[in-house]
Amino acid sequence: MASTKDYLDFILEQLSLLDDISYRPMMGEYILYFRRKIFGGIYDDRFLVKPVKAAGELMPYAGLEIPYEGAKEMLLVDNTDDREFLYRLITAMYDQLPEPKKRGSNEHI
Repeated sequence: MASTKDYLDFILEQLSLLDDISYRPMMGEYILYFRRKIFGGIYDDRFLVKPVKAAGELMPYAGLEIPYEGAKEMLLVDNTDDREFLYRLITAMYDQLPEPKKRGSNEHI
């Protein structure tokens, strides 16, 4: 099942306290970026984030879910109505996220 654009729009609105949020569609789902680092995504209309230490500390009871078959588990964010919480969550995660991969000189952006 693919995610809906309506759910993506809802999550983007809830993340509006953050600067430099972007997304990329990927096979019916959406990868989410904060300042060019991947922090999570929308999968089957679920908002999932990478299971870094900061996310686990802020959401100690969050369930681990598989975004799609063969993928690593991610944390389910169920407190999507609280913009301040989402701001704290994503900013706390930022330093623990991997740096963006460098593209080769022959790859197109």
